[in-house]
Amino acid sequence: MQSKLRTIIYLFFCMACVLLIHSCKKKPATGTDRQLYKMAKDTTGFIWYKFSDTLLPKSPGSAHKLPFIKTRFNSIAASRLTVYGKVRKGASFDEGSLIVKEMCDKNGAIKVYTMLYKKTGATDADENGWIWNAVSADGNVEISAAKKGKDCISCHQQEDNIDNILMNKYFP
Repeated sequence: MQSKLRTIIYLFFCMACVLLIHSCKKKPATGTDRQLYKMAKDTTGFIWYKFSDTLLPKSPGSAHKLPFIKTRFNSIAASRLTVYGKVRKGASFDEGSLIVKEMCDKNGAIKVYTMLYKKTGATDADENGWIWNAVSADGNVEISAAKKGKDCISCHQQEDNIDNILMNKYFP
């Protein structure tokens, strides 16, 4: 009887482990997350922060797990950059602005795209019109746009942010 009970407990434990592993699998980007991922992968017309694609160390206190970043702006967002490629003080980004932060490993390989897209009134937009998300380089959702920036805003709204952008603060 005890061996039968052990077998049942063992099988139950194995099934629970399989279910747990399956539920933790990353999910491929769909909907808004997929659209932003496609936009981030197309680098045509983007301008790099300070006109340089040099890897920058992640900022102190950053919640991002990867050690390096590169940030680029689509042509609409780039209209808010100075002649030095920095975000203008007091700037507010226009509709259609897309800012892509490429999160890179120690070898410089892109592992995650984090994106801010200004689309006021969109279902996934926050109260300031920003859609926030993060998608791994292989197309799996890290942070869904449906969360409306809840995982990001607390850091991005710290002192000296410019319309939720912190590049000037940490990379003057």
